[in-house]
Amino acid sequence: MGISKSDYSKMTDKASPNSPVVLNCIKAFLFGGGICLFAQILTFILQSAGLSQKQTNLAVPSIIIVITAVLTGIGVYDKIARHAGAGTIVPISGFSNSVVAPALEFQHEGYVLGTAAQMFSIAGPVIVYGTATSVIYGLIIYIFKLY
Repeated sequence: MGISKSDYSKMTDKASPNSPVVLNCIKAFLFGGGICLFAQILTFILQSAGLSQKQTNLAVPSIIIVITAVLTGIGVYDKIARHAGAGTIVPISGFSNSVVAPALEFQHEGYVLGTAAQMFSIAGPVIVYGTATSVIYGLIIYIFKLY
């Protein structure tokens, strides 16, 4: 009792709800923009508190990483991500979430084989290819002396 590919395709199209693409784009834009707006407000607050530009540039991403890690740890970030979609993949917060979430998920397997081994399962390729790309970019800059 086989089913043809075209019949199967029709069945899955009928069973799968259509994704509200425009609404998802608007949500992603608003949530991602909200995260960036929060970072900008945080920058203004820290600079008005007397931190230098360099100190602020170091503090703001660190604060966002810690906030995202805590929100991931208590299960709030995932709830936000369900509504925000791609808007939560703003590089710093998305990266923090991608390190903390697997670490929490595999903590029952122990510190070494669970948390430590799995914490970079998602973020690892980003680190590897990001580092490799930056080295290649740096070599191109150095060879052609673009600065």
